[in-house]
Amino acid sequence: MFKKHLVDFSIIIFIFLIDRISKLLIIGSPETYEEYGISVTSFLNFNLIWNEGIAFGLFSFDEKLYYNFLTIFICLITVVIIWLMFRSSGFEKLSYMMIIGGSLGNIFDRIFYSAVPDFIDIHINNFHWFIFNVADIFITIGIIFLISFEIFGKKN
Repeated sequence: MFKKHLVDFSIIIFIFLIDRISKLLIIGSPETYEEYGISVTSFLNFNLIWNEGIAFGLFSFDEKLYYNFLTIFICLITVVIIWLMFRSSGFEKLSYMMIIGGSLGNIFDRIFYSAVPDFIDIHINNFHWFIFNVADIFITIGIIFLISFEIFGKKN
């Protein structure tokens, strides 16, 4: 079974590693801890925040019990997505792999840091979008691909 899915696991690990490396570079950069972080362009900053919630800071809780419950829930959802990946193929499977790779990156952070480092800050003047990370990008693209596949890809 492992040989059959070697490419799948390699893609997932690759996504996980891209996320880990980006986070380690940001965590190790003292400039990202400043108020506005590192200004990359007129609309992009790298500004480190520690997110205890889920995507875009939703469901952030001060109590450890809620945080632990949320982490377990995210792990269970990831297991379900892995199961769905094994039952899919092609474009749909790639979508699941992107979601899994990103999810594993954020789960790693939740377990080892008790928070997820988010740092990509897209803004127009003083209007800032939610701060996110590379794992969130892969998760979001995977979800968009799945929705597109459901709407446009299936034959009746």
